[in-house]
Amino acid sequence: MSRSALVVAPAWVGDTILAQPMLALIQRAEPSLAIDLLAPPWTAGLAARLPGVRDVIEAPFRHGQLGIGARRTVARGVAARGYAKAWVLPNSFKSALVPWFAGIGERIGYVGEWRHWLLTDARKLDEAAVPTMAQRFAALALEAGDVLPDLPQPVLEVDAAARAATLQRLALDSHRPIAVLCPGAEYGPAKRWPPTQFASLVDRLVADGFQVWLFGSTKDQAITADIRSMATTRAHAATVDLAGRTTLAEAIDLMSLASLVVSNDSGLMHVAAALDRPMVALYGSSSPRFTPPLSTHAIVESLGLPCSPCFARECPLGHFNCMRQLTPERVFDTIRRLLDSTATPPARP
Repeated sequence: MSRSALVVAPAWVGDTILAQPMLALIQRAEPSLAIDLLAPPWTAGLAARLPGVRDVIEAPFRHGQLGIGARRTVARGVAARGYAKAWVLPNSFKSALVPWFAGIGERIGYVGEWRHWLLTDARKLDEAAVPTMAQRFAALALEAGDVLPDLPQPVLEVDAAARAATLQRLALDSHRPIAVLCPGAEYGPAKRWPPTQFASLVDRLVADGFQVWLFGSTKDQAITADIRSMATTRAHAATVDLAGRTTLAEAIDLMSLASLVVSNDSGLMHVAAALDRPMVALYGSSSPRFTPPLSTHAIVESLGLPCSPCFARECPLGHFNCMRQLTPERVFDTIRRLLDSTATPPARP
């Protein structure tokens, strides 16, 4: 009988994708090990697209909710699956409760929030040795003290049949070159390039022969509506606002068709990287060293001002220069350099 393991996944889309190289290392070490993910409902569709994941167990807990009773209930179902080990990726106390309640024999994670006693293999994080988030996750797949190898690039699986159905439902034309823009960022405004700059870029992209698809959640609809309304008449007609009109799984399928992606540092940026789409990633308040897009077809645009990265949700200095001074002209020049210097990878089948 083959062994199985549980991975308690992060609560954010981008972080979940950055955990995929860790899953690949686990499978490399023990190919017969079946891996299930415990993930929140808003990332469950994404988790199901990670290669090698057998099953996804939804964790019905709100952001920040301790929910002892709810976690005990979930743990009873987890215990029935007979997992040999568990990796706990979030550093919170509550994230380690389900594997502990379930009595999983080996529980691996970093020390944090007084949870040392909930883990059987509690490791101290050496930030200098593993400076990126993907490396920190991946290091947990190794024995303590082992040297971390070069990480495999994240990968997402595309459902071609589901993609065709989504194209038909939304009446989308996939035959013209597609530029996908992702102007949202769940963390806060300090990570978002201004809509005026995005609108100016839309004008340039449409003049260059692209159609533009705007991606985002329902929370991004005001931003995408502003971008489309500020574009020129011609660009407005060539732009499709998809914010809030797709599930995350549908967005993954559609984004696989993109000839180009321009995105803030967000979950969708990491989706584009895992799909290996040519991309320009825009960084302001966050760090391209800590959470870079893990793709050879991505270029990071960051002004590198002395005040950044500040990791704040809103600009603490009030000027927001890290994004305001990043001009559409500069971003468009980077796009041309990207597309001219690398062959566009084929869309995933």
